Amino acid sequence: MTASEFPARLARVRLYEQVAEQITRWIGDNGLRAGDRLPPERDLATRLGVSRATLSQALVALEVIGVVVVRHGDGTVVTEAATGHARIGEAIRDHADRLPEVIETRDALETKLAALAARRRSDEDLARIDAALAFMAADVDNGGRGVEGDERFHAAVTTAAHSPLLARLMAEISDLIRETRIESLGQPGRPRASLAGHGAIAEAIRAGDPDAAARAMHEHVEMVSDVAVLRPEAESA
Repeated sequence: MTASEFPARLARVRLYEQVAEQITRWIGDNGLRAGDRLPPERDLATRLGVSRATLSQALVALEVIGVVVVRHGDGTVVTEAATGHARIGEAIRDHADRLPEVIETRDALETKLAALAARRRSDEDLARIDAALAFMAADVDNGGRGVEGDERFHAAVTTAAHSPLLARLMAEISDLIRETRIESLGQPGRPRASLAGHGAIAEAIRAGDPDAAARAMHEHVEMVSDVAVLRPEAESA
């Protein structure tokens, strides 16, 4: 047998991927439908025999691929897509594979948008940015992840840049960016760190300093791109 005849290398499966697959099977086995809630995280972790951290990572992965949605104060809710993901592990790995390219693209576009916003922002633009910051801060203070506030902030910066073509490009990848947003804000401590990054970007835009705005946005995207799915960890085949 020659080297070329060996079968492809087996995919390495992380623990949280296995947990995500178990949860999806449990959803199907118990006939849960869109709008039904999963048990509280503490109970679910106990039933599965895993840590809360591993369970949380599995739920974030499932939310990214659209199987569940995590709502502050309402728990984890099943979506209509739950029955359409027979190959959960593959879907999660596909997300992980495209994540670095999405991050690169986001960095290139949003760094430029922040610089332009510092040059072109109006008083109305600044008010919109401030409102997004306040919205996210209130959510985070109440224990939420700040996903909607994060989305509002970056949309406000895009609007403040007054570049229709760049705004169109951002719209084209908005679904992919939402995946990275959910992934990032599901990391422990990340919502408040992200909010602080937004504050630095807003300050530079308000000061009319394009270089500082671009630098703050680049540092922010780098920080929020540090997600568990891209970190090395002990894996089992």
